[in-house]
Amino acid sequence: MTLSIKNLNTNSLIFQEQLQSLLAWDETDDLDIQQRVLAILADVRSNGDAAVINYTNRFDQRSISHASELELPKAALQAAWESLPTAQAEALQTAAERIRAYAEHQKIQPWQYTEADGTVLGQKITPLDSVGLYVPGGKAAYPSSVLMNAIPAKVAGVADLIMVVPTPNGETNALVLAAAYIAGVDRVFTIGGAQAVAALAYGTATIPAVAKIVGPGNIYVATAKKLVFGTVGIDMIAGPSEILVICDGKTNPDWIAMDLFSQAEHDENAQAILISDDSDFLAAVEASINALLPTMERADIIRASLSGRGALIKVQNLDEAAEVANTIAPEHLELSVENPEILCEKIRHAGAIFMGRYTAEALGDYCAGPNHVLPTSSTARFSSPLGVYDFQKRTSLINCSAAGADSLGKIASVLARGESLTAHARSAEFRIKN
Repeated sequence: MTLSIKNLNTNSLIFQEQLQSLLAWDETDDLDIQQRVLAILADVRSNGDAAVINYTNRFDQRSISHASELELPKAALQAAWESLPTAQAEALQTAAERIRAYAEHQKIQPWQYTEADGTVLGQKITPLDSVGLYVPGGKAAYPSSVLMNAIPAKVAGVADLIMVVPTPNGETNALVLAAAYIAGVDRVFTIGGAQAVAALAYGTATIPAVAKIVGPGNIYVATAKKLVFGTVGIDMIAGPSEILVICDGKTNPDWIAMDLFSQAEHDENAQAILISDDSDFLAAVEASINALLPTMERADIIRASLSGRGALIKVQNLDEAAEVANTIAPEHLELSVENPEILCEKIRHAGAIFMGRYTAEALGDYCAGPNHVLPTSSTARFSSPLGVYDFQKRTSLINCSAAGADSLGKIASVLARGESLTAHARSAEFRIKN
């Protein structure tokens, strides 16, 4: 069965309307889910461990009787690491080293400067005290997600990194636990869902409260993260995975088709789009899609994704392709062109940019080094990839000399009295020399 994928052309009078329709993602809050999550949050906040045990037994088919059973000993993480086949262990280790090396370059450094009158201004950098990392469990196994979230936190200097991962029927995933071991996760609790988010946000007798919660999850987890924001920080509310490829028509069509598949296979709502100024190439990629699709294990998911939210877009030139890309602001952007550096200069909005014909987006998902936690749903217009800076805080430093207090006090006095805040003004005026 031939796959039907949308073909758009920027020459069309209704192109912008078609593009916006393609990008539209219904993020309307599901009030029923929100009410259920609110009830779980309130229960865990009031009843702590007892509520967490109840939900864990109920949703994960466990038979926990005491909260101490929820925590995995560190020895279990080490054992998982030591049990891995050599090829998996080496791949995991190499990926971790590359992610760590990249993260080391991201650390924000403190700074200060001294003004002529001796006043010192600066910025102090401190890591977050504690972070909670949510990792999906069950059939899903995302060791790469563990590395991408945990390693930057540890590079930032986070002292307590608490991982939560559901283990339906008590089943654990060795790769996930091994990733936690080599990434330096401090404690692991076998809980999931909204109840895990609640435990991390509010704390229980057994599970410590954290300052920030990161990591992917289902709609219940995402809703819970959104609702506890303010009590704790969160990384982002992620939408479906996205890839946008810009190609000049000179890359192997099969390569591009498989790059589109690489994100389409995530789920039916994932989005994969190809832009080119070559009509024949767009047709060739469409032919490759139909030829390769029957060979894919997740063919049904890919078919649903590409037919529902995928597109092939014909532009007049690569400059126009960059304009369309900036409108889309994709999570992943491949520049599969002859001179990607030139085209990259014209890109303003993208989570991550993969430059050149040989840079498959999949490399970024696992081992290139930069973080794979990226803004989705056009939020790259104002958001950035997860990084070390998300686990560091900036604190302003102000140390006035006597002369500085005198000169700044006069300015502050005028402005404070202009706002009718007399105590502010007099506080500054007490330090004025005359």
